[in-house]
Amino acid sequence: MIKIKISWVAFIFTTVFVCTPLLTQAQNPYQTRNHHFGVSGGNVKDITQSFCCSGTLGSLVTAGGTQYVLSNNHVLARQDRATTGENISQPGLIDNGCQPAAIVADYTAAVPLGNNVDCALAGLRSGKMDSTGFIEGIGTISSNVKAPAIGLAVEKSGRTTGTTTGTIGSIHTSVNVQYQIRCGSGRIYTISYADQVVINSNSFSAGGDSGSLIVTSNAVCHRPVALLFAGSSSTTIGNPIREVLNKLGGVLGTSVSFVGSACPASPMEEFEAQQMQLPQEALDDASRVLEQNRHDLMSRLGVLGVGLGVLEDNSVPAIVVYVDNTSSANPQVPAQIDNVPIRLVMTDPFIAF
Repeated sequence: MIKIKISWVAFIFTTVFVCTPLLTQAQNPYQTRNHHFGVSGGNVKDITQSFCCSGTLGSLVTAGGTQYVLSNNHVLARQDRATTGENISQPGLIDNGCQPAAIVADYTAAVPLGNNVDCALAGLRSGKMDSTGFIEGIGTISSNVKAPAIGLAVEKSGRTTGTTTGTIGSIHTSVNVQYQIRCGSGRIYTISYADQVVINSNSFSAGGDSGSLIVTSNAVCHRPVALLFAGSSSTTIGNPIREVLNKLGGVLGTSVSFVGSACPASPMEEFEAQQMQLPQEALDDASRVLEQNRHDLMSRLGVLGVGLGVLEDNSVPAIVVYVDNTSSANPQVPAQIDNVPIRLVMTDPFIAF
C-alpha cells in the first residue's frame, strides 16, 4: 500500500497541474478511473489525520453467484478494522486528492491477518468494473490456477509500476513482514508467513501494487499464481493463490474461483515452468535440508526470510536466505548445509506494499 501526506496534497496537485500536462487515461490507466482490474483502488476510510492510503484492485473472482474484487486485507479491510459494506473506490484515495472517487464495490469479508495470507473481498457493484475480469495490460485470465515453481515466468498489473514481468526466485519461503497499524501512523508490527512466493527483482513491484494478481507470463493463457502483498526494494512477495482461494472460501462458506476461461495449460507454459531443468532428486534434497534447518536459519538476527531457490547462475537448487542489509547483525550463514549450497540475497526489510 502507498500513502500520501494530506497536508501536502494541495501543493502536490497544484504542482502537477502547473508544471506538467494532466495525465490522460491512455497515458496512465493504472491511477485514473478505469473499469479494468490491476489498477488503483482501496477503502475510502483508509485515511488518518495526516495520510491517505491506497493499493490495487487486482482481479475478479466469483462465489455463490456473486462477483467480488480480490485484493489484500490491508487494502480493502484496513487490517481487520473494516466493517461489512464500507465503500471501495477506484481510483484509490491517493490518486484523487485523498477524496473518494467512484465507488465500485462494498467491502465484504477478509481472512484475518495472521493466517498466512493477506487477502480480502469486496462485492462488485453492477456496471462499475469489467465483469469479464479484464486486467489492465494483461487481458482476461484463466480460471485455472497454477502452482508456483522456481524460474516460472510471471507478470502482474498494479497501481504503481503498471504491468511488469519477472521470474519466481524462491518458493516455500518463510518471511517476516512489517505492517503499520494505521495509514501512515501508529506502531509497526511484524507478521510471519510461511510457504510464500518471492520474485527477486527491483522493478517488478513497489508500494501501492499490493493486491495485484501475479499470473503466468504467457500469451495464450494467463493462469493465477499468487496474490502480491509485500516486498522490499529488490523483492516481491505473494501468497500462493490456491491457499488464498481456499481460505476465502472458508470465510464465505462457499468455493471461490476466478472469473476467466478454463483454458488448458499450453506446452509453452509448461516449458517456462521447467526452464531451469532442475533434477528432481536435487530439488528434493534441497527441500529436505531446508525443512530441517528452516527454524535455525530464521532465528538468526538479520535474517528476513528463507526459501527454496537456485544459485545465482541457475545451476543447482539452493537454500535462499534473505538478509537485512540495513541491520548491523551478521547472521553467520554457512556457504552450504549437508552439501546443499546457500545463496544469500541482501535486501531491506519486507513491508506490506
